[in-house]
Amino acid sequence: MAPAKKSILDRLNSGEVVIGDGGFVFALEKRGYVKAGPWTPEAAVEHPEAVRQLHREFLRAGSNVMQTFTFYASDDKLENRGNYVAEKISGRKVNEAACDIAREVAGEGDALVAGGVSQTPSYLSCKSESEVKTIFRKQLEVFTSKNVDFLIAEYFEHVEEAQWAVQVLKESGKPVAATLCIGPTGDLNGVSPGDCAVKLGKAGADIVGVNCHFDPMTCLKTVKLMKEGLEAAKMKVHLMIQPLAYHTPDCGHQGFIDLPEFPFALEPRVLSRWDVHKYAREAYNLGVRYIGGCCGFEPYHIRAIAEELAPERGFLPQASEKHGSWGSGLDMHTKPWVRARARKEYWEKLSPASGRPFCPSLSHPDSWGVTKGHADLLQQKEATSEEQLKQLFTKQKEKCCV
Repeated sequence: MAPAKKSILDRLNSGEVVIGDGGFVFALEKRGYVKAGPWTPEAAVEHPEAVRQLHREFLRAGSNVMQTFTFYASDDKLENRGNYVAEKISGRKVNEAACDIAREVAGEGDALVAGGVSQTPSYLSCKSESEVKTIFRKQLEVFTSKNVDFLIAEYFEHVEEAQWAVQVLKESGKPVAATLCIGPTGDLNGVSPGDCAVKLGKAGADIVGVNCHFDPMTCLKTVKLMKEGLEAAKMKVHLMIQPLAYHTPDCGHQGFIDLPEFPFALEPRVLSRWDVHKYAREAYNLGVRYIGGCCGFEPYHIRAIAEELAPERGFLPQASEKHGSWGSGLDMHTKPWVRARARKEYWEKLSPASGRPFCPSLSHPDSWGVTKGHADLLQQKEATSEEQLKQLFTKQKEKCCV
């Protein structure tokens, strides 16, 4: 019988580096298994081999957490705006399939399974606390029955909803992590990162941090503010960070969803593996020990985290067998000028070109300034009508002209 794996808290309490996985919805959308817009994870049922393969790639790259592909897998999201999944598949089946796949792959290495919940249409539509918690509890029932190792409440724009999620997940008795998709200015109600972290800790979160919406450097600033808030409150909570794999210096309060390139033209903003080396080192130096990625993070990005922190972890991931440290494999290249790039100094100092003549360096984000309670965010079961779309197109034109 194989020895029991160390728990997430045992690993973090001992100072071990825990490496999360990358962005499933974006990676699988590019591969043709997820539809942009709803971003829901029915691929776990419809195309389990695609989800399984991505888990395996992240495991091979160095991840030791297999997060269930249950982002936006709440019942209300699966029936929102004409989505067919709740009726034709069911939220329970999606969550069960995601747990089974994650457990299968986690068993192939020293990885833990984390069941994840995220923000809900019910909260944005101003449903009550009890109604929102009921949504989370349905997913928790599956995670409990599948005996996941720990739980993550991720991708929350409002700390209040994240608190509700943490309170529900704590009913399991398992460790709980909570991450907000916020920047240094705080959540969409203006609650500061430091106060957000304290609220999540008081709600019962064992691990707090940020994920998505912003690039690594912005997320590091936010986590630093969270750390300061926790220290001021004399709270001992582990830190976690899983940023975008896109550069977002021009993003405002609401992050990359305001960028005109979202979601189909973000590729020019993608982090290089060397950007990720820098991110991983700075996260480690800040005291963060749970380090991963979100949208845009592919397995090679996760490998870069594992390679940068190999001295601290004491080993390299399996995927490094085909990757020389800092381009060292290029010493075998045919062309001499490419062989000359087989060194850390070259890649560390490189400023990559975009390849696009006269391209703008930054964008003008679509900052509509709407959040919970605004009429535009009221959710519905019916598909968006043509008339509703026309109203949005008109509003967008008006915003562009301001």
